Amino acid sequence: MQGLPRRLKPRVKARTHGLIVLLGLLAAGALLPRAAEAAGSPTVSEFTLSSSELEAMTQSLPQGIRAGILASPQDFLRLVGNALDEPAIFFHLVDKRHPLAADYEPEDLVNLKAYPLSVSWGDILLRKAIMPAVLEMTGAAKKDGVALVFSSGYRSFEYQKYVYAREVETYGQETADRESARPGASQHQLGTAIDFGSITDAFDQTRAGRWLAAHAAEYGFSLSYPQGFEGVTGYRYESWHYRFITKPGALLQRKYFGDIQQYLLEFLDENRAVLESRRATAGRGRTPGRRGKGLPRRRSR
Repeated sequence: MQGLPRRLKPRVKARTHGLIVLLGLLAAGALLPRAAEAAGSPTVSEFTLSSSELEAMTQSLPQGIRAGILASPQDFLRLVGNALDEPAIFFHLVDKRHPLAADYEPEDLVNLKAYPLSVSWGDILLRKAIMPAVLEMTGAAKKDGVALVFSSGYRSFEYQKYVYAREVETYGQETADRESARPGASQHQLGTAIDFGSITDAFDQTRAGRWLAAHAAEYGFSLSYPQGFEGVTGYRYESWHYRFITKPGALLQRKYFGDIQQYLLEFLDENRAVLESRRATAGRGRTPGRRGKGLPRRRSR
């Protein structure tokens, strides 16, 4: 305080002291989140979920995907919350290890012949619940000069039994198991999976194939069996097979699950109950878990 008038010294001292206290409080506040996180505090306000619990939930995911989730837990859980707001049936895991019951059939199946859509043959059925997305996507493709042709939709357990048996007879057991689902293990039984175009490997080089690869996610559709992931999905690359997983689901898949549907569906299948039970409901008008009721039964193995 050299050179200051005597009457100013007490005031300057008081201000200096106040500034020191304020800086101390700010410093303490800045450290609180890290300390709390280390103690396992919630990672985001919408979920009463600790960082250690999220680490445990993502343990089985590939390291790169897990690192991306743990680096942005708040944004990740925000997108998870958006997906949980959608009907759980759209994320129901159906694969070789998680088959549907033989008697499962959606209650709202509709025939695509009743809509302004191109159908390759016969009667193709889909769930009415996904038709707004189907029509929106088809309309967008048409504006871009691309015609989407629907070649397969819902398949019953019994029809899939016939399809699989035909594949075995034609190509042998080993090849059939790479490219045809056993009855109960087909996503088509959900009524939310679609085969487009030729249903051949050549489809990904067609205008429709390229358009879907670039734009299907914008309308809530996801490629189920991508190239190079047969060890993950259980099936070889199918460029023509898309499943509706909602727009929030497709965004979550693309941003945090390496754009691999199987990783997303397995994560939600394993963790949905905990996520819903640990989710704050204030301001959402929902009861955690109620959207998950009415899911199809799984076939006992």
